[in-house]
Amino acid sequence: MPQLPLPPGSTLGILGGGQLGRMLSQAASRLGFDVVILDPQPDCPAARVSRAQITAPYDDPDALQALGRLCDVVTFEFENVPASSVETLAEAGALVAPGPTALAVAQDRVDEKTYLNAVGAVTADFAAVATLDDLTTAIDKLGLPAVLKTRREGYDGKGQVWIRDAADAEAAFDAIGRRPAVLEAAAVFQRELSVIAARGHDGVVAVYPLGENIHANGVLKTTLAPAAVDAKTQARAVEIASAVLDGLDYVGVMGIELFDMGADSEGKPVLLVNEVAPRVHNTGHWTQDGCVCDQFEQHVRAIVGWPLGPTEAHARIEMTNLLGDEVDQWRALAAEPNARLHLYGKHEARAGRKMAHVNRVLGAI
Repeated sequence: MPQLPLPPGSTLGILGGGQLGRMLSQAASRLGFDVVILDPQPDCPAARVSRAQITAPYDDPDALQALGRLCDVVTFEFENVPASSVETLAEAGALVAPGPTALAVAQDRVDEKTYLNAVGAVTADFAAVATLDDLTTAIDKLGLPAVLKTRREGYDGKGQVWIRDAADAEAAFDAIGRRPAVLEAAAVFQRELSVIAARGHDGVVAVYPLGENIHANGVLKTTLAPAAVDAKTQARAVEIASAVLDGLDYVGVMGIELFDMGADSEGKPVLLVNEVAPRVHNTGHWTQDGCVCDQFEQHVRAIVGWPLGPTEAHARIEMTNLLGDEVDQWRALAAEPNARLHLYGKHEARAGRKMAHVNRVLGAI
């Protein structure tokens, strides 16, 4: 294992070469680190801003060994990287952050929700589903409407379906391929919030101001940050983030999606955790133009053992995702005086695909 903190000139490995890996690599380069990407897609977006790419599946043992030899620390840009790959790197002596425990928990929605409730980060009621009979029993227990989600994989609205009538249960189970699933009770929330938090090797936790999220067709469209919340709500989010990160002995940045349920009878804010992402997160992109140290630099700082950066916001930001051919608006967006465009370098603009985002500065704080 390398000695921490890692000095500039060290090499970071990233499992995954999409836009998050690209922005992580750019942040690492600013701090003087070299980056090697492991991704099965040749010439992936992250590779074009990095020192090198290993083109291979994420579970290729030879590729993982090569990555471990080249890099002083390895991280990942999305949670569907096989947990076994992270375990292989760790067993080979590579420093991997976040570790395999956090990845494994986040990859299974039942395990994730069980863990969250155990550390006091309350979720909506849920039930594990393996068969149609399980689903019928879960509907009787939780009531309808409820959302059926695959236990593993699925994001941006994929791998899930709402059930509003018990007669539709079998069709819903068929729609997700009768895969192991979780049924979640509907949460009647006022708005969705998210908190981006980081934890270092030394256990220090740093939390950014909350963001408020607006979705369209199951995909994040806009984040407004800092969200208009009172001090008690921000403090409760910090409590949740600290409990989740400490319980996993987590190192790096994590995104935590929250349902704002309003206040309880004693006036205390009630925040339910929707899900966690053990990585930098779409709802944290606003930090690139709203904070001195954005989430990407923060993640690099955490995994290499540097002090965590400041999380205070210096500007109010409206972050908007550009999906599919919306990226063709780049000329007009580049002309907006208060807009900063972040393009991902993807070659094909498919419908619904995240191609870029724009941060509009709404004013100083």
